[in-house]
Amino acid sequence: QVQLVESGGGLVPAGGSLDLSCVASGKFFDILDMSYYRQAPGQQRELVAYKGRGGRTRYADSVKGRFTISRDNSKNTLYLRMNNLKPEDTGTYYCKFVVDYEVYYDDLWGQGTLVTVSS
Repeated sequence: QVQLVESGGGLVPAGGSLDLSCVASGKFFDILDMSYYRQAPGQQRELVAYKGRGGRTRYADSVKGRFTISRDNSKNTLYLRMNNLKPEDTGTYYCKFVVDYEVYYDDLWGQGTLVTVSS
């Protein structure tokens, strides 16, 4: 069984920075897409940032210029650097990997990590 383990959330004042990471462990062939989503209380889960296997990157308009997504394929790890955080960035952040088991693909989600930005 492949598992995703997230780390790095916490409480930070507005204007501060946080680093999130998500690592996959277990047996699989490859990891294709890697993404971070977030869900604020009472809101739907939304895509924050995406990093494809070939390096293609996409960000939500609300985080462009402030967040940077990166991946280390040798470590099966995804990173999200969040700068100039705003109270509206508060929420639970989830990583999602598209895992290639060679005969099928599967979407896996991390357990979520809470980010709270105080005003």
